[in-house]
Amino acid sequence: MKNQDLLVIAQEFGSPVYVYDAAKIEKQYKRLTSAFDKVEKLRIYYAVKALSNISVLKLLINMGSGLDTVSIQEVMLGLEAGAKPEIIIYTPNGISLEEIEKAVKLGVQINIDNLSILEQFGTKHPKTPVCIRINPHVMAGGNANISVGHIDSKFGISIHQMPLLKRIVENTGMNINGIHMHTGSDILDIDVFLYASEILFNAAENFDNLEFIDFGSGFKVPYKEGDIETNVEELGKKLSKRFNEFSKKYGKKLTLAFEPGKFLVSEAGQFLVNVNVIKQTTSTVFAQVDSGFNHLIRPMLYGSQHEISNISRPKGRDRFYTVTGYICETDTFANNRRIPEIHEGDILSFHNAGAYCFTMASNYNSRYRPAEVLWYKDKAHLIRKRETFDDIMRNQVIVEL
Repeated sequence: MKNQDLLVIAQEFGSPVYVYDAAKIEKQYKRLTSAFDKVEKLRIYYAVKALSNISVLKLLINMGSGLDTVSIQEVMLGLEAGAKPEIIIYTPNGISLEEIEKAVKLGVQINIDNLSILEQFGTKHPKTPVCIRINPHVMAGGNANISVGHIDSKFGISIHQMPLLKRIVENTGMNINGIHMHTGSDILDIDVFLYASEILFNAAENFDNLEFIDFGSGFKVPYKEGDIETNVEELGKKLSKRFNEFSKKYGKKLTLAFEPGKFLVSEAGQFLVNVNVIKQTTSTVFAQVDSGFNHLIRPMLYGSQHEISNISRPKGRDRFYTVTGYICETDTFANNRRIPEIHEGDILSFHNAGAYCFTMASNYNSRYRPAEVLWYKDKAHLIRKRETFDDIMRNQVIVEL
């Protein structure tokens, strides 16, 4: 997508607006599958939580992707998008047995991450194939909020609880067809990933009927020029070799699975905003835009950095700005950032806005959530309408007082 394309989109659909480049998503998908082309059976489950628009799900399903879901609603979205139940894996956390049983009725792959639910489920549904999520106790990830494989994490069954896990499986006679881990997001050191993989291989030896081993994801993408990222090609070469060795030892051709979200869609997304006000104080020049953490919370929640471009004046003289929103709370997107000179009315683009951006948007301050647009085959397609006041009121019930 060129700047002129984005400016036309901002004019046609208004701002703020999320725009996703389908070609970039396809490129990332092919990059990942090519990295593991030495594995005979590979399954990519796209992590729906990263970007759950049904048109994006359809796009990925058409590429051959399965779906990684964490709620019954995401399962339903996946089915609505046309995914067959057998290519959907359902990995919830801290939910009731009742919700898991709803997923069973829909025919998707169940992935359980705690002993209590595992025992209850195995007692009631011993014949239903189940994957087990293991916590390898490996600290990985770029932020404490997205590091999920460490010893104090709420996710997964501790690797040290393997004897108890095996006893539950034996007592219930349940069918364990997969084993799974996810250590965290923004993983740079592939040796840490490979170390955790060895723990998963060792755990897999405790089960005789496995069909797949799921290594989660967490691959880091670049957020600025010169930024480092996970070397998936090197990981593919090393892990593929080790996986094939393990499959041969196991005596069965297992499926290697991954659950990428950010890796597939982050760089494909741009978030376009309009500059409402340029405000200079005694020490700071603020560029205040028509959005806030109600639309893009990652910089405030995770301390993440999104590159910001002035697509209205890309060749302007660089100046330093603090970019903030219109929310009645501190909502700083960028502090003292060098950006081509900004005027009121300019359109700014936040890069890497494809993952965990719109999906974490809210109606805080009773603001509307923005529109979403898919740039597909050199054409802009509206894939979500901008909300209106009717949407704010839709589920509210007015009582007579």
